[in-house]
Amino acid sequence: MMLPGSPHIAYRGRQLFVEDCALDDLAARFGTPLYVYSRAAMLAALAGYQRALEGREALICYALKANSNLAVLQTFARAGCGFDIVSGGELERVIAAGADPAKVVFSGVGKTRAEMRQALAAGVMCFNVESVAELEVLSAVAAAEGATARVSLRVNPDVDARTHPYISTGLKGNKFGIAHDEALAAYRHAASLPGLAVTGIDFHIGSQITAVEPYRDALDRMLDLVESIEAQGIELHHLDLGGGLGICYTDEQPPSAEALVRDLLARIDERGHGQRRIVLEPGRSLVGNAGALVSEVLYLKPSAARNFCIVDAAMNDLVRPAMYEAWMAIVATTLRDSPARNWDVVGPVCESGDWLGRDRQLAVEPGDFVAVLSAGAYAMSMASNYNTRGRAAEVMVSGSEARLIRERERASDLFRGEHLL
Repeated sequence: MMLPGSPHIAYRGRQLFVEDCALDDLAARFGTPLYVYSRAAMLAALAGYQRALEGREALICYALKANSNLAVLQTFARAGCGFDIVSGGELERVIAAGADPAKVVFSGVGKTRAEMRQALAAGVMCFNVESVAELEVLSAVAAAEGATARVSLRVNPDVDARTHPYISTGLKGNKFGIAHDEALAAYRHAASLPGLAVTGIDFHIGSQITAVEPYRDALDRMLDLVESIEAQGIELHHLDLGGGLGICYTDEQPPSAEALVRDLLARIDERGHGQRRIVLEPGRSLVGNAGALVSEVLYLKPSAARNFCIVDAAMNDLVRPAMYEAWMAIVATTLRDSPARNWDVVGPVCESGDWLGRDRQLAVEPGDFVAVLSAGAYAMSMASNYNTRGRAAEVMVSGSEARLIRERERASDLFRGEHLL
């Protein structure tokens, strides 16, 4: 059976494996719900970017909001990556993983003064600034600290990424970035402010993008702007092309990372900007297809209207279907000879929106396990404790070795910081 996503997650006979580990064995060993990640799949995805950038001055900054587990960050840090962060907490994670803050770009529309001071003290590479108001606050904070904040401005190019409206970030109506027609004035203002050093320019137009054309359109608009900015005597050392490359959840056919980056680099060279440092911020495309969420079938509940397969994972473990109506493949971890039936796969949370997949053909019985595929990104990182449910355990697989990289939460973990009257 062909599965969407990584070849490192595949059937061998009747059993579904992640690398050389059967998911049934991992579920029995670590319990469910359980997130399982393939280290080889992550590094293979990264290698596409690295091949395209070979010989260039470049930095791949993994966008850790996609999956912020410390072992995941450690894997990418050891492979030479920097990190794209959007909070002070994410900066603490980068440091806890043993990574270098000097390879960090700090993005996000709502950085607090405390986060700015924290990032300045850590020595981050660059702040991706998203408004003139933020520029002025960062200038004041840096000057008060006797520090210099290196900044690039995130420019909103007003380009349609052709993706879900909740994850499109490059249109006029989005909250992100500085409008393209206001960017030149913002750069002049940034260059005049104390405590700031202008170093680059940044764009990021959305997530789960499956076509090259939106990237090309945004890049051309940015390069036009670069030329106008430098005509004002403001030098830009790096071009940050953002991230957002999509993955295969079902039948999508996004370009490979290598093909996309080579295409953009060719355009940069053609426009005469090949000398600049290139920064990329991939997230989902590095980890999305590397993960699976394993869950036990608790009950089968057929009815005249719908057939429900009730599993022990829920919307608190994986919110993408409920939030975005995202389609994610769901398969049995052991194939049965019995005929498949049509099921809505739902969880135990007390919400009608608690579903993982509708109208899925599955041959399962209570006690079997199912796997939600392509669950390495925006899955565990968006998990919650709704209904006082502990978050799932996480396991990293490398060949035949499986290591627990996050312990399952217990109820006592959830109310440890609470106090009775």
